[in-house]
Amino acid sequence: MGELKHAATVPAAGKSVTLGTLRLDCGVELGPITIAYETYGRLDAERRNAILVCHALTGDQYAASRHPLTGKPGWWSLMVGPGKVIDTDRFFVICSNVLASCMGTTGPKEVDPATGRTYGLTFPVVTIGDMVRAQAMLLDHLGIADLFCVLGGSMGGMQVLQWAASYPQRVFAAVPIAAAARHSAQNIAFHEVGRQAIMADPSWRHGNYLEEGTVPRAGLAVARMAAHITYLSEAALHRKFGRSLRGGDHVTYRLGPQLPEFEVESYLHHQGSTFVDRFDANSYLYITRAMDYFDLAAEHDGKLANAFIDTPTRFCVVSFTSDWLFPTSESRTIVHALNAVAANVSFVEIETDKGHDAFLLDEPELFNTLSGFLNGAAEHRGLKRP
Repeated sequence: MGELKHAATVPAAGKSVTLGTLRLDCGVELGPITIAYETYGRLDAERRNAILVCHALTGDQYAASRHPLTGKPGWWSLMVGPGKVIDTDRFFVICSNVLASCMGTTGPKEVDPATGRTYGLTFPVVTIGDMVRAQAMLLDHLGIADLFCVLGGSMGGMQVLQWAASYPQRVFAAVPIAAAARHSAQNIAFHEVGRQAIMADPSWRHGNYLEEGTVPRAGLAVARMAAHITYLSEAALHRKFGRSLRGGDHVTYRLGPQLPEFEVESYLHHQGSTFVDRFDANSYLYITRAMDYFDLAAEHDGKLANAFIDTPTRFCVVSFTSDWLFPTSESRTIVHALNAVAANVSFVEIETDKGHDAFLLDEPELFNTLSGFLNGAAEHRGLKRP
């Protein structure tokens, strides 16, 4: 592993790096692989203050910086920054685009060096474990032997659990938020609906749409619309839209693909149409499949506790009362497994009606919980305050 002489030697934000070959769980050797990432803050001289932020399904490396395609603030700008919960005056934050995604890391939209053509469906199927091994390769490149903390929500939380199981000696603290140790049958079913919507779009062209100059916009938009419903709660949808009509007080008695009658329909149309401008359809297929395959207990003789035997990692597990995509029962399963091996774990269920997406929103109890945990863990780590 390369040595870092001082903080200034860390590559600047907005970088990508091409690394070696990675053997995937499917048995394929993929490489060289490119990983795109962002960094925030400074790595201290002892290289002990690094935090890895893991993004969710449709996220990216722009956790706290403006997105180059949409121009919007980073997806966790509320959480990451100077003086914020993940304080970049104190911590060095890394966020990389996961393997098989579409914002610069090697994935199906990139060119296969062996053929000179876009991978498309020739890209090998990847797992959450593969994503984490790619992140470990990035940390090796950066000269970071171990992390102060790994944290993330949803699919990001799956990566956190995989990190803790695969590299316990490299993870001082871990925070899986609104996550599960395996994907449920219900969630697999929702993902399959989205994948079928994409593949049924004539413009998908059996995954070769980039080569043929088309984009399966309709299919990808429908996939996003269906998924987005699962990120919210019934209470949140009712509070925001209820049964409000777009045309005022009267129905129009019309039907059509672009004729939403209700405000909630218009909202979903907007979510779908904006999503296709920033995300690749094949990447959506691959990453949803990676989530479906995730089953940490299956990797450890069918017993989740085996994944954490003798773990030195400190855990803070967080769930939300209105999250029906990754309900609190899934988080409790993780906590019970950690308790079974006498791991250092705290658990918080946050009362909110914002649904699964609460980890991305302004949720004061979440901020307070994470601030308390990170500050306490930092004291035990011996990290200095800014």
